[in-house]
Amino acid sequence: MVDIEFEDRRGSRFQHQDLRGAQFVRDRMGGAEFRDVGLQGVRMRGVELTDAEIDGEIDGLTIWGVEVAPLLVAELDRRHPERAALRARTPDELRAGYEALVAVWDTTIARARTLPPGTVDVSVDGEWSFTETVRHLVLATDAWLNLAILRREQPFHPLGLLFWQAQGLEDRYGLVPLGTPVTLDEAVGARADRVAQVRAYLAGLTDDELERDAGHDPWGDGGADEPTVTVRQCLGVIFEEEWQHHRYATRDLATIATRA
Repeated sequence: MVDIEFEDRRGSRFQHQDLRGAQFVRDRMGGAEFRDVGLQGVRMRGVELTDAEIDGEIDGLTIWGVEVAPLLVAELDRRHPERAALRARTPDELRAGYEALVAVWDTTIARARTLPPGTVDVSVDGEWSFTETVRHLVLATDAWLNLAILRREQPFHPLGLLFWQAQGLEDRYGLVPLGTPVTLDEAVGARADRVAQVRAYLAGLTDDELERDAGHDPWGDGGADEPTVTVRQCLGVIFEEEWQHHRYATRDLATIATRA
C-alpha cells in the first residue's frame, strides 16, 4: 500500500469559505463538524460514513441508489403522530395541529422541570440550552404572527431569542441579549403568553385569511424583487419551528442524560 503523508490541519476552522467545485480526495475528516454549510449537489464516492450524524434540510439525497428523505419522513410520522400538523391545510386542521404541538411541548417542559438543577441551562455541542430553545419559540411566534401576519407595532417579547445569524441585533428588536440570565419559569411564562395569542388568532381563522398576502418575509430585506408570503406560509413556519426545536431539545436532553 502506498504510504501517504497527510498535512496536519486537525482542529482547523474554515468559515465563510467558497469551496464550490472543490475536491476532497483521500482526506481524513473523522470527527469533523459541518454547521450551516450548503452541500447542494455534493457527490460522495467510496466514503466511509460510519457513526455519522446528519441533521438539516434533506431533499433528493440518495444512498445506495435509494432516495432516503421519503423513508425518513415516513418513519418520523410513525413515531410522532403530531407531525400531521405540518401538513395541515384547513383552519380546523391547523387548530388541531397546533394543539398537538403544544401538547408535546407541555409534556417535555413538565419532564424538564423534574431533571437535576441546571440541566435546562446546559448547552450540548454549542447548541441552545432547553431554556434558550423555549425563548426562541417566543421569538419565532412574534416574527411570523405578531410582525408578519398581524403587523403589530411592538411585536417582540423581550425574552425572545434571535437565531444565531441575527445575534447582536437585540437592541433593534428590544430583546435581552444572549447570555442574560433567564430562568425556565420566565421563558415558559413568555411562551404561555404567545401560545395564547396563537390560539386566539387561530380561533377566528378562515380559508380566505389563510390565502391573504402577509407581505415580505419578516427577516428579509423587503426589496421589490423579494417574494411575499401568505398567512398559510407564516403559520407553516411557526409549526415547523415548534416541531423541529422540540426534536432538538429532546435530543439534547437525552444526550445530557447519557453523559451524566
